Amino acid sequence: MSKPPSVHFNPLAGLFALIFPGAGHFVLGRIKRGVLAMIGVLGLVLFGLLIGGIDAIDSEEDAFWFYGQALAGAPVFVVDAIHQSRFKALDPDTGLVRSGHPGERRVTDGGRAVWRPAGEGVGAAGMGSPNAPGLGRINEIAMLSVVLAGMLNLIIFLDALLPGPDRDKARHPVSADGEKG
Repeated sequence: MSKPPSVHFNPLAGLFALIFPGAGHFVLGRIKRGVLAMIGVLGLVLFGLLIGGIDAIDSEEDAFWFYGQALAGAPVFVVDAIHQSRFKALDPDTGLVRSGHPGERRVTDGGRAVWRPAGEGVGAAGMGSPNAPGLGRINEIAMLSVVLAGMLNLIIFLDALLPGPDRDKARHPVSADGEKG
């Protein structure tokens, strides 16, 4: 009678799984499982970005949502960094960094991006259309989709950290003389 492969703790695979979805399974040599995990997590992130725009991931204005989204790994942090640096600007009245409102343009003024009414500064460098937050339920669904990607990646992380035996080996155990049974 043969013993099934032992379950072992693998911190390296766990670390890679936290950094990028599916990477922990690549470390374990479970390429197909890693690719499927990556497609699942990144698909949910992409779906959220497609329906809610880049504002679906926002560590400043939606910090509570971002805690769950951060579990999806580096892709979420990259999108958030782009969002904070390229799509937000200073409110001239309050001095706070925020997303744009309809009728505003993002203008670079003395090295800092600020919001100006759309008619002002036409032709100035650094202008772009505002990134208005998504509306109502669509924005909530987009943020929820990315949070679900984070929760899914948490399960994938645990699977990479504490891998179980391969199913094929469990279905076809090797006998004492080396042949499959």
